[in-house]
Amino acid sequence: MEGMAGQKSSLTWAVNIAAFLLVLLWTIPTLGLFVSSFRDRDQIAGSGWWQSFSASEQTGFIRSGTAADQVQDGPLYVIEGQAVAEGQRLLAWGTGPRNPSQYQPGETADLGDGATLTVAEDGSYRMTSPQPFEMTRGDRIFVTTSAPPSFTTQNYQRVLTAEGLGRAFMNTMTVTIPATVIPILIAAFAAYALAWMQFPGRALLTAAVVGLLVVPLQVALIPLLRLHNEIGLGKGYLGIWLAHTGFGLPLAIYLLRNYMVGLPREVIESARVDGATEFQIFRRIILPLSFPALASFAIFQFLWVWNDLLVATVFLGNTREQLVMTGLLRELMGSRGGEWEILATSAFISIAVPLLVFFAMQKYLVRGLLAGSVKGG
Repeated sequence: MEGMAGQKSSLTWAVNIAAFLLVLLWTIPTLGLFVSSFRDRDQIAGSGWWQSFSASEQTGFIRSGTAADQVQDGPLYVIEGQAVAEGQRLLAWGTGPRNPSQYQPGETADLGDGATLTVAEDGSYRMTSPQPFEMTRGDRIFVTTSAPPSFTTQNYQRVLTAEGLGRAFMNTMTVTIPATVIPILIAAFAAYALAWMQFPGRALLTAAVVGLLVVPLQVALIPLLRLHNEIGLGKGYLGIWLAHTGFGLPLAIYLLRNYMVGLPREVIESARVDGATEFQIFRRIILPLSFPALASFAIFQFLWVWNDLLVATVFLGNTREQLVMTGLLRELMGSRGGEWEILATSAFISIAVPLLVFFAMQKYLVRGLLAGSVKGG
């Protein structure tokens, strides 16, 4: 018995370590998404989010002034300007892409024909020439700079103040809540029937439900939309509620049936002996005992519907009055994704509500998924 106890302890440690690694793998991308949501376009493009807490080096170039900007200073013609943005520190500079760090701050480069270029430590540059400058386009000055850690809330201000965000949020809630409740109600009745009621074809129906779990929803989108148009539903909330209900029912029935079939048979048989009807047994015994399974499916369905874009686009539409959160955030990034710097911010805003739902109901998730997985028959 002592050896068995020791073996169980070792297995417990292995399970705890594996759970910790899974949590870590899930948390790190979320942390990176959160940090990136407070960085601007240049920072995201120049370094990874894990480098945002230390000074980062960047190499780029700016163009000097043109002949129109020159002034005469005694025998020399001078063009002056700033090569480094405010808050950055100049590390090195150069005049060509092959060696962008050729000179140190304060050194002078010979541009030929008596022309020189000097970039000071503060980032200001000075071009001099004994002859007037004739260039219509400025010369490139390559600079390597160091920028301190900096974060901004401009991305959040831009997304949260976007026109139509409140309407899109209400549209998403209008779609998500009924599309979560309706399949739970239907699936609970079906799961009880498949678990505890005897009727011909019960095994075939159970097998059909399992088979529907592997059917991709994409193959049913267009036929289902055509059916909606033919029966007069068109594009609207009722249509998208029915679509999400149909796509969510197989998982809901399978999950609830596996849970209900593991409930104590003695309690149900005793209720039948006492004269309780099937509906009374379902309402007073099965539903209260099945709350963990109902909550676990509600989490899955809520997350799926809230983050959905494809089904909402097909069955609801793309007008400003019909857009859900995911659709509006897609519009903010532009048709070609030109405003990609708000992607992390948009993603974090869109997952805020699902995260609250998940953490509020997570204690039921594992219980609902695992209960009945061994005893189900």
